[in-house]
Amino acid sequence: MSAELTEPGGGVRLHVEATLGEGARVVPSDGQAHYLLHVMRAKAGDRLRLFNGRDGEWRARLVEAGKRACVLECEIQTAPQREVPDLWLVFAPIKKTPADFLAQKATELGVRLLQPVLTHRTIVRRVNVERLRANAIEAAEQAGRVSVPEVREPVDLPRLLADWPNGRRLLFCDEAGAAPAIADALDEAPAGPWAILTGPEGGFDPAERAALRAKPFVVPASLGQRILRADTAALAALAVWQSVKGDWR
Repeated sequence: MSAELTEPGGGVRLHVEATLGEGARVVPSDGQAHYLLHVMRAKAGDRLRLFNGRDGEWRARLVEAGKRACVLECEIQTAPQREVPDLWLVFAPIKKTPADFLAQKATELGVRLLQPVLTHRTIVRRVNVERLRANAIEAAEQAGRVSVPEVREPVDLPRLLADWPNGRRLLFCDEAGAAPAIADALDEAPAGPWAILTGPEGGFDPAERAALRAKPFVVPASLGQRILRADTAALAALAVWQSVKGDWR
């Protein structure tokens, strides 16, 4: 008898690169096959859900199961492809474990793109983009998303500002200057594409703050009177944005 593969928190979902559609056959990666066959103890006839960021979510059945590889076949679409709000998170890299946590939680909170930015006080200068993407994929699988955030290579702050796309506003979480409360700043700003910028553990230096505030697309905002860790600040700002401008309304 076939069964839906389940794990704590819900059914098994996998992100794949293959095209999905009725009757499409998908060969999972080696790691995914190991997970299905040896962790979940899946067998022929068992079902799970697949998504690729393009074709929505599909229920698939395990049709071939070997010792190290398996084949899945799509049966029916269970959710259409849908986009999250057009929100980027631009963040100064932080040490490994908080960065993993940040990628996971930002994915759950519905960001479309993760952009590491190198500032004067950034301590972590090397960013493992593939690790960030792996964390984003895992979070998307667990959160029921049918898309995975794009993860870009790190860029210096001056280059980021010089190449900033037209029409996208940048919410600058300014921990050191006079700025309106974040909800007030967002209430007064128009809708459209946005990004949120948070700094490193030591904050932005005065020259960076001045350069940011000089840009017409930058909207400064305060996250309150308490000192927040860099990862906490990013997630707090994302939650407020989603409640004011995003899909939590």
